[in-house]
Amino acid sequence: MVSAAEFKQSLQRWASGVTVVTTKAEGKEEQGMTVTSFASVSLEPPQILVCLNDSAETGEGIKESGHFAVNILSSEQESVSNNFAGGNSMQERFEATPWSSGATGAPVLDDAMATLECKVVQQMRAGTHWVVVGEVQNVICRTGDPLLYYSAGYQRFV
Repeated sequence: MVSAAEFKQSLQRWASGVTVVTTKAEGKEEQGMTVTSFASVSLEPPQILVCLNDSAETGEGIKESGHFAVNILSSEQESVSNNFAGGNSMQERFEATPWSSGATGAPVLDDAMATLECKVVQQMRAGTHWVVVGEVQNVICRTGDPLLYYSAGYQRFV
C-alpha cells in the first residue's frame, strides 16, 4: 500500500496551474479557496472539474448555490493564492482581493488571467474530496503568464 507521504511526494513532481474557486450561495457571504486540482473535461459541452476537500467551506457553498467560478491566477498573484489558501476568514479573503459578481453570481477576481463561470452538472465523492463537474457558462480572458505550483512551491515561466 502506498503511504500518504509517498503519494504526496509523487504528486509534487507534477506542475500545475493555480486557481481560486469561488461561489456565493443565496443569503450567504462569498466563499473561495485556492485549488490546484482543476482540469478540462469536455469541449462539447464545455465542462471542467475541480476537486475540493470535503471539509472545505467553499465546497458546501457550491453544493448550496449550484454554481462556481474558477479564477486562473497569473504569476503576479502569489499573494492572492496565499490569501485564499486558508488562515483568513472569508470576509478577509475578499476584502484583500478586488472582485466583482459574475454572470452566475459567483465572485470573479478582477485580475485573474482567466475566469470560467460554471453551473454544477455533477458531483461525486472520491476519498476525502468532492469532484465537481461544471458546465462553463461564461469565460473572461486576460493576458499574462500563469502562476505555477511545483515541488511544494510557486514557480514561474523563465
